[in-house]
Amino acid sequence: MGLAILLLVFVVLVVMGMPVAFAMGIAAASAFWYEGFPMLITFQRATAGVSVFSLLAIPFFVLAGEIMLHGGIAVRLVKLASALVGHLKGGLAMVNIFSSMLFGGISGSAVADISALGSILVPVMKERGYRPDFAVNVTVTSSIAGIVIPPSHNMIIFAVAAGGGLSVSSLFLAGVIPGILMCVSLAVAAYILSVKHNYPSEPFPGWREVGRSAGDAIPGFLTAVIIVGGTLSGVFTVTESGAFGAIYALLLTTFFYRSLSWKSFVRAVTGTVRTTAMVMILIAFASSFAYLLALYQVPERLSQALVTISDNPIIILLMINVILLILGMILDMAALILICTPIFLPIAKSLGMDPNQFGIMMLMNLGLGLCTPPVGTCLFVGCAVGKIKIEDALKSIWPFYLAILGALVLVTYIPAVSLWLPSIL
Repeated sequence: MGLAILLLVFVVLVVMGMPVAFAMGIAAASAFWYEGFPMLITFQRATAGVSVFSLLAIPFFVLAGEIMLHGGIAVRLVKLASALVGHLKGGLAMVNIFSSMLFGGISGSAVADISALGSILVPVMKERGYRPDFAVNVTVTSSIAGIVIPPSHNMIIFAVAAGGGLSVSSLFLAGVIPGILMCVSLAVAAYILSVKHNYPSEPFPGWREVGRSAGDAIPGFLTAVIIVGGTLSGVFTVTESGAFGAIYALLLTTFFYRSLSWKSFVRAVTGTVRTTAMVMILIAFASSFAYLLALYQVPERLSQALVTISDNPIIILLMINVILLILGMILDMAALILICTPIFLPIAKSLGMDPNQFGIMMLMNLGLGLCTPPVGTCLFVGCAVGKIKIEDALKSIWPFYLAILGALVLVTYIPAVSLWLPSIL
């Protein structure tokens, strides 16, 4: 009965429109009250959930991304991508995708990617003759590269949800090839559609311009190198790497590029505080919620239910993927990482799947949920930037969905895709 109360209160509150974090907190408090536990336990579990040292890296990661966003780094990365791939058929679509790959590796945020790159590229693509829905769909689907390509604060959340024994640096490495694979898959889909609709290509600017653009963009890209490289080398902890990355981004945009104004800095800090507060509240109340799920033995029950359907690992992993995709369409990503990891990770490990591989699989699933209705944040932001209706975008977005799903299948069933790089480094 306690589990029924927990889930029923949560679902009802979410349907009523309450933020997911508070819905989880109230649902957990209701279940604790029903079980006769002191209400204080709700807040004790919430406090314990955020009392994890590695979570301090999140505000630093977000701050570095916000400074990059407001400090003009995105424009320089777009110029580099344009010089490299703009001459291909549908060149601006390729520029969009590979700019997302470069910028996503710095910001670690899909929404930041859309806000920064979409506002630059979508209007230009529309002016050059690209259909508005195509321009928006390319921007929306490529934005989730920032979730998979390190550094990503969602990887830290997953590492914490996995029990704290998972190496964040290994998880960072595990996301590199899947993130590149996903962007390449999207580029292939964009190229096929560009040929079909005869979209234009940009003239090749010459290798001198490529070199000039690279020289201008590389100092900004080094932000990601500092964060990831510092963690992998063991010189810094994840938190220290995030702090050094934020300091480097601030110094770079203030003194080297001289593109960060005081107003932009205030906007970056405000965005960091807002994002960090939302993430921490989610983590806190999700910890209480996840504690009750463990108390009611939900992971064990679900594992037994899946095994009764099939004992084939391929089928079980397929079912987990489908469940994550459906949940990703209706709930917040951070909350789902915290709720679903303790449930599905033990099942995946029992099938012989490495936790790093499972983490990347989960992030790709939930990232796709950001591009799908009814709660697709990236889809909503992209349509707002492109000034089109969501229905218009959905009519033609399916080739990009298929491209991401193709990459997801490879990550799910071929361990080397995500584990080869961590194994050699």
